[in-house]
Amino acid sequence: MRDERPPSAELDTTRPSIARVYDAFLGGKDNYAVDRAVYEQVKKVVPHQAEVGWMNRAFLVRVVRYLADVVGVDQFLDLGSGLPTVQNTHQVAQAHRPDARVVYVDNDPVCNAHGRALLEENDRTHFVEADLTEPKALLAHPGVTAHLDLTRPVALMQIGTLHHVSDEQDPAAIMREYVDALPSGSYVTLTHFWDPGDEDPELHRRAVELERTVWETGMGTGWWRGRDAIGALFGGLEPVPPGLVELHEWWPDGPATRDPWPEEHLMLGGLARKP
Repeated sequence: MRDERPPSAELDTTRPSIARVYDAFLGGKDNYAVDRAVYEQVKKVVPHQAEVGWMNRAFLVRVVRYLADVVGVDQFLDLGSGLPTVQNTHQVAQAHRPDARVVYVDNDPVCNAHGRALLEENDRTHFVEADLTEPKALLAHPGVTAHLDLTRPVALMQIGTLHHVSDEQDPAAIMREYVDALPSGSYVTLTHFWDPGDEDPELHRRAVELERTVWETGMGTGWWRGRDAIGALFGGLEPVPPGLVELHEWWPDGPATRDPWPEEHLMLGGLARKP
């Protein structure tokens, strides 16, 4: 008989979780010793990786603020959303558009528990337990279709997710399926670990070392890809200036107060629009 239990039916605290490791980087409390062990191992190679996590969160805040306040997008589909922390997507969007609807998607058990708690915050914030590598099933999920009108513009978010999808799974093909399903006027935003290759041999060395460290921790996923491979994830959509850039370069809130740490260079992000 087929097992119909959702992924959250079992919580394995003996293996690190992407969402919980990220929570550890952000100084959260929803993680276990195995997750903190990954954090400590990564810090030995890149001591400022926690700052990368906060940089990624700051990028999310700026993008969501732009989409809600300037563009007027009122529907957000946040894939692989992870654990709630400060300035979550719904908080930023609804601060500028109180009527904005946000659906979070994740398949981590701890995220699922927090997602259910989010449902109590307001009737415009929802959580769906699903696999972001299955676009057709995810977009047809009753928890998505009940709360988002997929005939109207939607902001599809892949913040720090696709670098956990292997080449064998073909993340570009997954994203083309999402892009094809989105209505005109929709936006796609993503961030991704970056290996600059010949552009910067020293940063390339760091990217290779960091990828090896992540795999040696047993987390099992994490790929640092080249600029072209990351750009292909937008599925040919029109980039919003300044395009695909290092995260601190995407419409910063003001002058930099310090130079970026080397590891902060190893991530790219951007925003694109479907005509």
